[in-house]
Amino acid sequence: MAVLPIRIMGDPVLHSPASPVEEITDDIRTLVADMFETMDTAPGVGLAAPQVGVPLRIYTYAYVDDDDRPWRGVIINPELWMTPLEPGEPDEDLESEGCLSFPGERFALRRSERVRVTGTDLDGAPVDIAVDGWRARIMQHEYDHLDGVLYIDRLSDGDWKTVQKIARKRGWGRPGASWMPGVDDLEG
Repeated sequence: MAVLPIRIMGDPVLHSPASPVEEITDDIRTLVADMFETMDTAPGVGLAAPQVGVPLRIYTYAYVDDDDRPWRGVIINPELWMTPLEPGEPDEDLESEGCLSFPGERFALRRSERVRVTGTDLDGAPVDIAVDGWRARIMQHEYDHLDGVLYIDRLSDGDWKTVQKIARKRGWGRPGASWMPGVDDLEG
């Protein structure tokens, strides 16, 4: 396994829809193992293949709930269904999220409270996950990456302007920008 560099906003692979995985090969299995290693080292609760420069419809996830129960897996070629969003402004304390492709920052974003995700696992077996709360947020966030959408693309105008200032200050927003988990310190 290897830790891979994580692409930062502005890299074209992050802003284009990913392609379906046609066949689960040894290369795909190695990619998924490397994605888990990268996600854990970063650390993050999810990582999509485009974030490591691979334009395929794959994402990994890992979350430990309040009862210390781990939830971890991979979904290949996912499909996502979600309940309608509740109207209103996001709660800054309860609905803030971050992204490994815009590291060191968090912004409030309203997401659907419940989702269902189907796809396949690394063995080609069907996956069918229905979750709510933070697990639903993780599924939506990672699924967006597969469609070329970063969570910062969904922010209010005021937060979007702040994102642009941060990106300019850090030299992001250009092709090829990346950081290496475990090596680079991008926490602020």
